[in-house]
Order: sequence, then structure tokens, then C-alpha cells
Amino acid sequence: MKNLVTVSNTVTESDYGKITFSDVKVTRKRNLFWGRKWRTVDIQVGLWILSLHLLALFAPFTFTWGAFCFAFSIWVLCGIFGVTLCYHRHLAHRSFNLPKWLEYTFAYLGVLSCQRDPIYWVSIHRYHHQFVETEKDPHSPTFGFWFSHMGWIFDSGYIFEKYKERNNVEDLKSQVFYRFMRRTYVLHTAIYGALIYAFGGFSYLVWGLGFTATWGYHATFLVNSACHTWGNQTWDTGDLSKNNWWVAMVTFGEGWHNNHHAFEFSARHGLEWWQIDFCWYMIRFLEVLGLATNVKLPTEAHKLKKSFKSHNKFK
Repeated sequence: MKNLVTVSNTVTESDYGKITFSDVKVTRKRNLFWGRKWRTVDIQVGLWILSLHLLALFAPFTFTWGAFCFAFSIWVLCGIFGVTLCYHRHLAHRSFNLPKWLEYTFAYLGVLSCQRDPIYWVSIHRYHHQFVETEKDPHSPTFGFWFSHMGWIFDSGYIFEKYKERNNVEDLKSQVFYRFMRRTYVLHTAIYGALIYAFGGFSYLVWGLGFTATWGYHATFLVNSACHTWGNQTWDTGDLSKNNWWVAMVTFGEGWHNNHHAFEFSARHGLEWWQIDFCWYMIRFLEVLGLATNVKLPTEAHKLKKSFKSHNKFK
């Protein structure tokens, strides 16, 4: 009989089996719904995400080409420039520099994506890279696929247990703009929704907020879950990160996740010519315009160091 150890809401066992169609073993479980403490913020976040999903269900019944095109535009603006380019590659990893006015503009688009404020998003992501696939990883699939996909979002107690201080974003906390965004995040989201409704009515609210935010959530969540479960590894990163082409297609290039874990500093994730990376194309465009500077890319020496051949040579 296997030994079970229960710590808070986490049940640890040597092996819970593998995630379907993968070699990823679930070695410890976190209770998603029952037998755990639901804090007020967990209930609030849960109700908010549930309301967006319910709103998105009206999409087939409220379709208009105007609403669809509006939603597509919001998805591109907030997805590429807000979350992928600014939150992730610029703020979390400092892969390139931007003028402050442009950085704050893109960061505000990230706020409108409904994926929390920059300080929260960047802090969680930096902890993921620091503690990847360990007990302190915020969303490892070794806790279960659904926990890594979105279960962790409703479990602030888990986050508090792991990172009481949350002191890995001092560069953002030192800026008035980001502190203001953190304090007033809910207000901006509410005003955004009200403006969409005033502009186009219920159909635009469904498509521009409900559908777009829900799609954006799951696209981002797939990087945390699917890209640590299914795909292939080009580089020896010592973790579960995978390159996954279909996730890359819905995340503007974020699905080349093994590349990213190998070279966290790189502004480019699709390192091969055939690895489509729309975010990188936008960064390159900004670089040509002189707006993106100090753009970081892996050198051949970096690649050699992370290659499986190099590691096998010295074993």
C-alpha cells in the first residue's frame, strides 16, 4: 500500500497515474473543489470566470459580423500586444526594451484581457520558471492536468502557502502606474465592459468581452497545461516543457514552450523558420521602427549548451 501524506489541501502520493496520451505522471493532487478552504477572493474569481463563460454561451445566438470583427480585433490587440508581447516577453522576461509610453499602453491592453493586473501575472509567471515542476510551481501538471490548466486560479491559499512575500516583482512595484493598475484593476474591467455595451449593445458585450476573454483564458491556460503535457522537446531543459504547434497557433507563438524554457530571455519563441510566432513578428516590426531595442536572442553557444547532444556528450 502506498504512503499518503496530506499537507493542507494537497495530497501527495508516489504516483497517481499518467495524464491521458502523455508520459506525464501526476505525483501529487490538490483538491479542486471539495475538502478545501474557499477564501472570499476564490469565490469572487470563480464567479467572475463563470459569468464570462456563461456570457460566452450566448455567442451563437448573438452573432453579427460587426460583433465578430470587433471581438477579433480585441483578441489580436489584447492577445498579441497586451498579454504575449508585454506581460510575458517584455515584463516577465525583459526580452527587449520599450519606451515607457508604449510599455504602459501595451500593459493596459493586458489589463483589458481580464487576466489580472501586470504585477500579479508577472509574479506568478516568474515563480513558474523559478520553481518549474517542483512543489512550488504555481501550475505544474504533476498536480493534475485541470489544476495546471485553471484549478490553481481559484486557490489563493495555495499561492499564499508557496509565496507569502511575493517579492519577485519589485521592478514593477516600484512604478506608480503598475501599483495603480493593481489597486484599480476591477474598476478598469467594469468600465471596459460598460463601454463595450454602450458601443454595441448585448451582442458586442457577448463577443467583445465574454467570448474573447474566455477564449483568451483557455489559450493562455493551455500553455501552462498542454505545453507541459503534450508535444516534443527539442532542448534539454530538465522539465516537462514541450513545443506544441497547435497551442502556438492559438497563442500567437507561445506554444513553442520548450524553446521558451530553454531560452527564457529570448524575444523569439519560434526559433525555426517554420515555427510560426506572430508575437515575434510584431517585436521585429517594432525593432525596425526603432521602438523595440536590446532585443535578446539565443546564440549558437546558448543552443549548443541546451542541446541533448551536448548533454549526452558529457554524461
